[in-house]
Amino acid sequence: MPPSVLSVVQVQADGRVLAEADIRRTGEPGVVASAMHVESGHLPVGTGARLVDAVLDQALLDEAELLVATMPLNDTEMLDRVRQRSGDVAARAAGATKIVEARLAPRRP
Repeated sequence: MPPSVLSVVQVQADGRVLAEADIRRTGEPGVVASAMHVESGHLPVGTGARLVDAVLDQALLDEAELLVATMPLNDTEMLDRVRQRSGDVAARAAGATKIVEARLAPRRP
C-alpha cells in the first residue's frame, strides 16, 4: 500500500469481491478520504451498506473527524447508510461519481 493509504476494506461473498474501498490520509488533521467501488451487476442487498460500515469503522479507529468519500452516483444505499451513521452529511455529483463529506461522531468507549 502507498504510504498515504491507511487500509483497504472489502466486502466478499463466496470468495468474490463485491465491493472495495481504500481509506487514506489527506494531509489535513482529522480528515480521511475513501474511494468506494462496487462491482457491476446484481449484488446482494446490503453490499453497499456493509462497505460503508467497514469504511466508517476503520475511519473512526483512526480517530478521523471528517470523511470525504467518492461513491457511485446512482448508489442510494451507500449514501443512506452514511446518513444513518453520521451526524452531518453533504453530497454532490461529480460526473458519474458523488462526493460525500460526513462528519464522524466520536467512538464511544
